[in-house]
Amino acid sequence: MTVKVLIPTPLQKFTNNLATVECEGGTIQALLDSLETNCPGIKARLCDDNGNPRRFLNIYVNSEDIRFLDGVETILNDKDEVSIVPAVAGGLITVNR
Repeated sequence: MTVKVLIPTPLQKFTNNLATVECEGGTIQALLDSLETNCPGIKARLCDDNGNPRRFLNIYVNSEDIRFLDGVETILNDKDEVSIVPAVAGGLITVNR
C-alpha cells in the first residue's frame, strides 16, 4: 500500500529536498517508521521520545486531523494523502492605516 506524504519545507532536508514522498504503512505509526527507514533522521523531528507525534505538529489524513481520528493508530488506505503541518503560533496583527 502506497501513501503520499506531504513534507513541510523545514523537513525536506531529510527527503533530498522533495516536498512529496511515497511510503508504505497501514497506520500512521507504521508510516512514521517507514518514513524513518526512507529518510533517516526525520522521525526524531516528528516524534517525541515515546514515539508520539510532537505537540507542535499536526498530521492530517485526507484533510482529517488524526487527533480526531485514532491518532497514530489511524488506518491508512492505498492512495491516501498524509500532510505533516507544523503548528503556526502568533499573536494578533494590527494594521494601522
